[in-house]
Amino acid sequence: MPAPVGDLLWGPSGRRRGHARLTLLALAVYLLFSAVCWLEVHLGMMQAAPAAWLCAASLVGISVFYGLVRSGLSERLSSDPSLTMPQSVFGIAITAWGYAINPQLRGAVMAIMLLNLVWGMFVMSPREARLLGAQALALLGGVMLWKSRTDPAQFPPHIEAVQFLFCVILMTAMSALAVSMGRLRAKLRQRQAELQAALAKIHHLATRDDLTGLVNRRHLTELLDAERVRQKHHGQPLSLVLMDLDHFKPINDEHGHAAGDQVLKIFADAAQAALRDTDVLGRWGGEEFLLMLPSTPQAQALQCVDRLRAGLAAAPFDEVVPGLRLTFSAGLSTCGDGEALQAAIERADKAMYRAKLRGRDGTVVG
Repeated sequence: MPAPVGDLLWGPSGRRRGHARLTLLALAVYLLFSAVCWLEVHLGMMQAAPAAWLCAASLVGISVFYGLVRSGLSERLSSDPSLTMPQSVFGIAITAWGYAINPQLRGAVMAIMLLNLVWGMFVMSPREARLLGAQALALLGGVMLWKSRTDPAQFPPHIEAVQFLFCVILMTAMSALAVSMGRLRAKLRQRQAELQAALAKIHHLATRDDLTGLVNRRHLTELLDAERVRQKHHGQPLSLVLMDLDHFKPINDEHGHAAGDQVLKIFADAAQAALRDTDVLGRWGGEEFLLMLPSTPQAQALQCVDRLRAGLAAAPFDEVVPGLRLTFSAGLSTCGDGEALQAAIERADKAMYRAKLRGRDGTVVG
């Protein structure tokens, strides 16, 4: 099936597509500019040879820019993939050239010069806007001075001087406006970055446990529901491990809640280091933790719990309480195809309590 015309002209969706569309719009503007030039030739207002050179240079130049942007090569050549500054400088040069060969419509050419400044107003930085305005003024002023000396009949010096003064006023105003737009964009980018940071913080607070950094119970429930849907679709096993830290209350009673909090943090860090990237450990409440093991049958889930115990044995709990060795009792359940998720969690909970009754520091399958 052939690709849509839009995909052929400006590429697939993404930022490159937007840049290519703008450059293609610029190509359309240059085509219209060339058509007007040939209309002037037809009306005897412009000589054919200079007009042909001007049109050829403008169309070839903008076509090269379009090719660079459409192919993505501009992304390697510049930090601005749309090449706004080079395109604007090229447009200023073409406009100044048009001014030199079109004495009867000098005012219209100056308006086109302003269009080059407007074109990059929403992209350029304040420094680039000032630089582009200065380049436009210098180039057009140089052309006016050159033509007033070499062809004073068609470019009278006093008229060119007045034209230049108008050019200074217009270019200065447009440059000032472009600078203001650049500063406004910078403020908007800063506000956007602050908003994104605030949203990320809110998301973190809403989904993470403040103390351990693990996912909280609410978010873990959402992840469990999503994984249950995926499990039903792909037919893969889902194992759950509910863990309770053994003899945790005496740590709080004898050494204070600050020590208990530090123990919970160390446990969370040690457990995360022993788990796979696909495993999800969350704080279920107090010193209880729920481990979700996607695509994991019972035998592999038991191996995962053993790895966690081994990692916990090497954790630096004695930095909090000298000689402290932390263990946990665990209940394991594998969620069947037709079983409700809550039923599997309840089976893991009952199995965990049986592990405690058997002397703790063990795993019972429910």
